[in-house]
Parts: sequence; structure tokens; C-alpha cells
Amino acid sequence: MAKKTESYTEAVEKLRRIVSDIERGDLDVDVLSENVKEATRLIQLCKDKLYKVDEEVKKVLEELDE
Repeated sequence: MAKKTESYTEAVEKLRRIVSDIERGDLDVDVLSENVKEATRLIQLCKDKLYKVDEEVKKVLEELDE
């Protein structure tokens, strides 16, 4: 079964938790590595979602100008 993709809000909240954990500085190196990988995935997910929304908004605005 495919994993449900997080919403933008869920991804941002996970990123905030990861950053908070990293800033505390008490993470094991292996956990830090996994957190960085997860943060990278979440950042890409947010970037993709923002790009998609931007394109959709541009399309709607262009249609309004016609």
C-alpha cells in the first residue's frame, strides 16, 4: 500500500521538530543523519507543493484576464 503524502502543513511541522531536535544538539550521529535525510525529503515535498500551487494560481489569473 502506498504511503500517504503529508500535507504542506504536516511537512512544515515535521521540519520544525527536526530543526528543534538538531538545535538542541543532543542527537546521536545516526539519528542526525536520518533527520537530515528526512528534512531533505520534506523540503523537496514542500517545494514541489508550492511550485504546483504557484502554477495553478498563475493559470487561474491568466484565465481571469481573458
